[in-house]
Amino acid sequence: MLAALGFATIAVLLLVTMTKRASVLVALILLPVLAALIGGFASDLGELTLGGLSKVAPTGIMIAFAVLYFSLMVDAGLFDPLIRALLRAAQGDPLRITVATAVLTLCVALDGDGASTFLITVSALLPVYKRLGMNPLVLSGVVCLGAGVMNMVPWGGPTVRAMAALKLDSSDVFNPVLPAMGFGVAWVLVASYLLGRRERNRLGALSVPGPATDVRQGEDERDAREPVASTAAAAEPSRQATPTTADGQEPQALRSPGDGPGAVRVPPLPRTWLNIFNLLLTVTLVVCLIQEVLPLPVLFVLGFAIAVLVNHPTWEQQQALLDKHAKSVVLVTTMIFAAGVLTGILSGTKMIDEMAEAFVSVVPDSFGSHLPVAVAVTGMPLSLVFTPDAYYFGVLPVLAETANGFGTDPAEVARAAILGQMTTGFPLSPLTASTFILVGMSGVSLGEHQRFIFRWAFATTLVMTAGALVTGAFPL
Repeated sequence: MLAALGFATIAVLLLVTMTKRASVLVALILLPVLAALIGGFASDLGELTLGGLSKVAPTGIMIAFAVLYFSLMVDAGLFDPLIRALLRAAQGDPLRITVATAVLTLCVALDGDGASTFLITVSALLPVYKRLGMNPLVLSGVVCLGAGVMNMVPWGGPTVRAMAALKLDSSDVFNPVLPAMGFGVAWVLVASYLLGRRERNRLGALSVPGPATDVRQGEDERDAREPVASTAAAAEPSRQATPTTADGQEPQALRSPGDGPGAVRVPPLPRTWLNIFNLLLTVTLVVCLIQEVLPLPVLFVLGFAIAVLVNHPTWEQQQALLDKHAKSVVLVTTMIFAAGVLTGILSGTKMIDEMAEAFVSVVPDSFGSHLPVAVAVTGMPLSLVFTPDAYYFGVLPVLAETANGFGTDPAEVARAAILGQMTTGFPLSPLTASTFILVGMSGVSLGEHQRFIFRWAFATTLVMTAGALVTGAFPL
């Protein structure tokens, strides 16, 4: 009963969001609540919901301040040199921009953290896509592919869970599939090339403004640098000049709406020193994130407080900055807390546990020797159904024990699982908070993102599965 109710909840959620029958926010909240009422958990509904919200609260706090931090840095022009370099290298060609997106994502995702990968890559590249008029779904899709493959690293969540669940070492799980991961990286580059070529055909190659036209088009470039993740940015009638503008004009302090001509303002640091400070602060923050010097929410809270104090030292400037990016924060954080309602109810009612047992029970005995291949192929789609903890600590041990009964090494099942389960699949799953960071910052809906990139992500798993078979990570 509970398993059927859980599967039905996920199925209806995917249906209504992909067909746009309801907003993702509404579906994430009301569908699990309805499932809990049908399952007879009305008296526990408050506790279950609060439990889910409390688990995602640190993520919500981190994302709120991370969006503010990177929005501030985009406004300050921190990523302008990267944007100009990409535009020069791409020569206005959407194909080259798309491939560059894949390369940048593969490099940034080495830290194994999807949230920080999305924050950094989308912050840097969304202005480029807007400048060229490219489809933001290409951005979210290519970042999804690159981050998915790189999530297989031994310090990434899925591989760590697989090793912990089956008490294996990295040499048992990750090392044998490293060549297959190389196949996946190659496929991501191929896929980005194909998607970029499609964008090129749609838009045509665009030229980068030359030095002679930079001043004339400075205002256009300044307007093109939109705030990260804000769908309302295009509707803004004007933008104030920032401490580092693209057109070389003198920096001006950010003003609040009521800031009159006679108001006293603290002048910002000289642009060169402000650029150096922002770069050093961001590099320090990223290093601290990777090293986990402090919890991620704490790092972003402190980083934003320092950044806003230096870049916008007066109360009026700080208030204007918060007003400007408030919608961006609300759009992303509300999705994360809504996802907490879903996972809290599904986990607290044991629906996830029952779904895992039901899934394992339908595996036929004849699949025993071919179980690794079946696990690899189904892992990516099942990311839409199971949370990483439910799969790796609930489903995987049972599958591994089943395979062991047929003479198959449990480590082979673990290797197969990380080829898709919450690796290539996590940036599409409504059960992971980081998915909503990606779609929220890119300004696309979850359903559109899933429809656009699902087949490409699934193809990534198939390519890596073929690579694992060829290199002997597990037998056919």
